[in-house]
Amino acid sequence: MKVIKGKTSRELRQSFEHLSRMPSVWTRSYFVSTAGNVSSETIKRYVENQRTRY
Repeated sequence: MKVIKGKTSRELRQSFEHLSRMPSVWTRSYFVSTAGNVSSETIKRYVENQRTRY
């Protein structure tokens, strides 16, 4: 996950200049599950909680 976030962060910062002023594009956390074991509501709750943690 660290490699994926690092590569996508570099690509996004090159494509969108305003992101280069941000200290970080991604948080250190991530969520992994199979599509059969998680509902869209679970994912939505997870994403919403990420906004309030940092």
